[in-house]
Amino acid sequence: MTGGTAPEADICLIVEGAYPYVIGGVSGWLQDLITHLPDVRFAIAAIKPSAPPLPFRLTPPPNVVSVTEIGLAPEPAAPRAIPDKVAVPIANALVAFVATGDPDRLAGLIDMIGGLRRIPATGDILAHPAVFTRLRRHYQAVLPKASFHHYFWAMRVLLGGLLAVLTAPLPPARAYHTISTGFAGLLAARAARQTGRPAFITEHGIYLLERQIEVMMADWIGDQVDTGLELERSVRDLRDLWVRAFTSYGTACYDACDPIVALYGENLMVQQRLGAAAERTRVIPNGIDASRFASMPDERDPAHPLVALLGRVVPIKDIKTFIRAAAIVHDERPDIRFAVLGPADEDPEYAEECMRLVEDLGLVAVFDFTGRVRIEDWMARIDLLVLTSLSEAQPLVILEGGACGIPVVAPDVGSCREMIEGRGGDDAGHGGIVTPLVSPAATAAGILAIAGNPARRREMGETMRERVRRDYDHGTIIRAYRTLYAELIAR
Repeated sequence: MTGGTAPEADICLIVEGAYPYVIGGVSGWLQDLITHLPDVRFAIAAIKPSAPPLPFRLTPPPNVVSVTEIGLAPEPAAPRAIPDKVAVPIANALVAFVATGDPDRLAGLIDMIGGLRRIPATGDILAHPAVFTRLRRHYQAVLPKASFHHYFWAMRVLLGGLLAVLTAPLPPARAYHTISTGFAGLLAARAARQTGRPAFITEHGIYLLERQIEVMMADWIGDQVDTGLELERSVRDLRDLWVRAFTSYGTACYDACDPIVALYGENLMVQQRLGAAAERTRVIPNGIDASRFASMPDERDPAHPLVALLGRVVPIKDIKTFIRAAAIVHDERPDIRFAVLGPADEDPEYAEECMRLVEDLGLVAVFDFTGRVRIEDWMARIDLLVLTSLSEAQPLVILEGGACGIPVVAPDVGSCREMIEGRGGDDAGHGGIVTPLVSPAATAAGILAIAGNPARRREMGETMRERVRRDYDHGTIIRAYRTLYAELIAR
């Protein structure tokens, strides 16, 4: 079911840019959670970039009672008139909230819009002269040297997304579970305010930090001051505007949610540094059903070891570092093969750049882009898994590979080090090698040290297998969410 009058669910899952439009990652985690809690009725609030339909890549299980799709960009339409007495306070509250992140500002905005007899469309509000007037004042106060054209369209995107989640139909549920801050977190904050029902968050990665990385790397933001990836800058430009907005959205989400769940301890500390109340934070790691892989045969080719990266072909996965590392390895070990196992249709331009880089480096004969795959069909063939991501939380692929006895080379992001090297004490064996970020040389050295040494590969693979079975049991994690949902519903 999409939109309309939805039946009440036990839990409304709020997802931005993932389920059910994407396979793998957070989407796969959600599908698994829903499937293993068949007695819990779920509603899905699926936030996507714009209104036009997107194909479902995953089929929601029978216990999903509704799917409400929310497009962030307003549909092109002639705006309907809104009285000044309605538009002016909304315009003031919109800009004030984005600029400050004050949860009270958001609460006032939610009450204002929710109290209207007829909820206006996003485009109706954005087209009102009061919004333009308020934006002019804000521009003159914070970015007077920037291009007003660039500023205006940036704010239109940010405010349009904010308005979309504040005016969209809200699926009825007994509790609301968002999978990130950002626009999904705003919808959770709205739900808690309007319904009085509990809201909580499970952050796989830290959304705000991921958006900061994207903003710093973006070449589509005008009026930039070149400071690389530096997050603290003395000169304000449009990147500061984007970061400030997403910071505001994150603050409002943390203020509304209890509990605030991280996948591992380091991210819990990051959440607290970003404003999450310490007494609300807790850790529930990812889990995996290792029995899925228990009877998997060994189909590795000793003459041609296979090194694979499982992930989408997108910039945040830094596929280019993997390709450059492959070129270094190939010069020394031309028998090693490489593959990227994951969809290449999310960012076609980046995917084309990656494929061209493979050609330029002379790797075509040993390097494959397979597209979307069924991992069970590939794990038996893989000798070594590699990640080169700029940001991760607790990558499920490491757990899946570990369950199959496959060692890992991965950067020091998220919980990669904890999963690969253990938590210290009696858990000190290494299941792979941790590398610096964006380091083809270090990645190549890790590949050669493991893929080129069968005995070491087997030893590290068995370390990973034992750690996954002991610390990341799927059944334990499912029971933790069953208990948490019951507690929230009982409120």
